[in-house]
Amino acid sequence: MKQHIRILRKKFEKHKIDGYVVPKNDDYFTEYSKINRLKIISNFSGSAGLAVILKNKNYLFTDGRYTIQSQAESGKNFNIYGFEKLINCNLFKNLTLGIDPKLFTNSQIKSFFLKNNKIKVINKNLIDEIKKPKDYLNIPFFSLNKNIVGETVNSKINKISKYLKKNKSDYIFISAPENVAWILNIRGGDGPNSPIPNSRLIISKTKKILLISKKEKCKKLIKNKIIKLNQFLETNELPNEILKIKGKKFIIDDKSCSIFYENLINSKFKIVSREDPTYFLKAIKNKVEINNMINTHILDGVALTKFIYWIKKINKKKINEVEAAEKLEKFRKMNNNFLYPSFDTIAGSGKNGAIVHYRAEKKNCRNINKKDIFLCDSGGQYKYGTTDVTRTICFTNQSQKIKNIYTKVLKGHIAVATTNINKYNIGRKIDKRARKFLNESNLDYAHGTGHGVGFFLNVHEGPQSITKINKVKIKPGMILSNEPGYYKKNHFGIRIENLVYVKKKNRKIYFENLTMAPIEKDLINFDLLTTFEKNYLFKYHLKIYSKISEYLNQNEKKWLASFI
Repeated sequence: MKQHIRILRKKFEKHKIDGYVVPKNDDYFTEYSKINRLKIISNFSGSAGLAVILKNKNYLFTDGRYTIQSQAESGKNFNIYGFEKLINCNLFKNLTLGIDPKLFTNSQIKSFFLKNNKIKVINKNLIDEIKKPKDYLNIPFFSLNKNIVGETVNSKINKISKYLKKNKSDYIFISAPENVAWILNIRGGDGPNSPIPNSRLIISKTKKILLISKKEKCKKLIKNKIIKLNQFLETNELPNEILKIKGKKFIIDDKSCSIFYENLINSKFKIVSREDPTYFLKAIKNKVEINNMINTHILDGVALTKFIYWIKKINKKKINEVEAAEKLEKFRKMNNNFLYPSFDTIAGSGKNGAIVHYRAEKKNCRNINKKDIFLCDSGGQYKYGTTDVTRTICFTNQSQKIKNIYTKVLKGHIAVATTNINKYNIGRKIDKRARKFLNESNLDYAHGTGHGVGFFLNVHEGPQSITKINKVKIKPGMILSNEPGYYKKNHFGIRIENLVYVKKKNRKIYFENLTMAPIEKDLINFDLLTTFEKNYLFKYHLKIYSKISEYLNQNEKKWLASFI
């Protein structure tokens, strides 16, 4: 890392810059990417971050999930701040900072840097000059039929066309691969943990489409006549071909359309809007998608229940965090529909549980001590659905203090799960319910309470979320996580996470649990629970038993029945 920083600084004089900015994202702005330039320059491995390398100082910005992790991985060589410090930042006053225009959107630049310093566009990536990105296989894109996704491509393009006409635009540039995947009912292999097809898409108000990617990846789609040859364009051909498109007005996506592509479109067309409607359309799952997710969570619940029973009741050997994560994946692999994890499993025992997005590695992981509590956050990509679940478990009796904190986290979890969405209909209102019981003891957690989840797509999806600031209205068909927690640095971490979907029955709108895995009862102080909360736990575990017990052996069944 230090050597990479030295080499980078030697390039400053040539490019007449005082510093260089390295974001976590790739040029498709996906959260989890196979290309990670930020780790190369900073050693930070979290999913959200940005580094600024100056001539004599280095800065790393990230969010509350990574406060401990960023210090551990990068603290020796970087000054570390929260993302909020970047807004209208004064740290780089009067400096010229170099950027790769394919890795930043205009809104990022305006929010973060432009107030007191200059930005210099460098049309090549300086980190790639130091360490060339690995060449990954061109995994072909594949299509999903209506029986899996519940809606045809034509139906989705009709919705986009109506949006274009309503906003008096000739075209929309879909720059987020997850949105291309949703519109065209395709998936790929470009994410390390998500079936993302790295591609972009232009749709006209007359419903014409142009898929932009690598031909090797699209061969199967063309061969199977999912798209026609004249509906495809190589990525490097776009700068010339876009000038041939007839029309005047474009809509772009402020979240994922880079400065490079915005300037390209702006050279000929008027940009009339910066909002891609696909995010919201995609967030509302149809009945087929919901049913597939329900079935997927039953399969995943079986694997997780078997794992929890095994690690608590069967395993007698000392195992470390990596071995625990591998064992959980083995249980998932017992089902033929399991493809791969939906993110790197977070398996943290004792003090490592306090690192919100901890990643155990063989060289530095801990043995799981029976006296510690163990936080395990994991998920899977299945045919067809995406899961994300966290359970905090113990192996011996814990202190009253830990039980009380765990119970307050659980009370917040139940408060979210039983929300009357007719009344509390936006994320920030629900977030208050999750934190209430912790806040009464002056405790809190530095991450959001919940994020949106994709259907056989990204495990993190918007625009809906349960956070202190989110104002997006929660609507039937949305899927979110419900994951309050508490973390004591160098001691322990607690998190309880289920996925839920929003259901409407008659006029009532409420959350229905998708996750089917038992919640640790040995950490609960039942004296702190109300009758309502106790009944919730009884009904939840009764439902789990009714859904998954047929897939368990007799000992597992008997153990699971003890939760009822």
